[in-house]
Amino acid sequence: MSGITEAIGIWVRDVGLVVALMVIGSVLAARSVHFVGTKVSSYLKRVASQQIRDEFVLSERNKYVSAVVQAVDWAAVAIIYSVALILVLIQLRVPITSLVAPATVIGVALGFGAQTVVQDLLAGFFIFAERQYGVGDIIRISAPGVLAGITGTVEEVTLRITRIRNLSGEQIILPNSEIRQVVNLSREWSQVVVDFPIRQDVDLAMVRRELENLATSITQDPRWVNVLVGPLVVTGIETISPGMVTIRILGRTLPAQQWEVGREIRMRGITLLGQSGALFNPDSVNYNFGP
Repeated sequence: MSGITEAIGIWVRDVGLVVALMVIGSVLAARSVHFVGTKVSSYLKRVASQQIRDEFVLSERNKYVSAVVQAVDWAAVAIIYSVALILVLIQLRVPITSLVAPATVIGVALGFGAQTVVQDLLAGFFIFAERQYGVGDIIRISAPGVLAGITGTVEEVTLRITRIRNLSGEQIILPNSEIRQVVNLSREWSQVVVDFPIRQDVDLAMVRRELENLATSITQDPRWVNVLVGPLVVTGIETISPGMVTIRILGRTLPAQQWEVGREIRMRGITLLGQSGALFNPDSVNYNFGP
């Protein structure tokens, strides 16, 4: 009995202690990678804030830095745990060569099941390489089984998944391989488009002048001058329908600001055109289909 106890003690001292140190070391290494990644991300953002004065360019740079650091962190931790597992098996004197045959069979079986994981990783790699979107971007994603698409703010991007938060506050997690099409609503600039339905029997030239004055007033408003990339433009009559025409106002804004500008245009436009009676009212149309 003493011999067994002594053997166990020797194993714990010689092998068990090394294995325990390897496990603890891998956990500490993974935590260190995460800590270093956080510090590097903060440092790069701080340097960028000192060198880049344009807020939009700085925001885009920070989004890209956050996304890349997250991906590198995830990949490094995966490598650390994989190497630690191999070293532990070697330390336990598990014959690695004898595991080749069963590992091949298991690998083939897992390969079929892990195809989507590999697809996720490849898709995630190209998302980073092509800078399709980053943390903080507002995007609309088309995915299988979703007809209307998913719109929300990107909260996290890894090599395997993308997390977005929609307008209802729900967090949606999508595997990167399931993403078929991405519409980035906050990249470089956005465009606001507002259509006003106008009666055909009013002075359309006068209505256009009123809308042009409205567009000029918003463009010069101190509240919106730093939000608009260029002046708002009245493009004129876009469509003609029975009893009405559509006059459009459009313009470029900073990323993701088109909705706020659009609300302001609609509020002022409805007030202005409602006072003059130029807005189209479908209840007032008399549809004559002949005798």
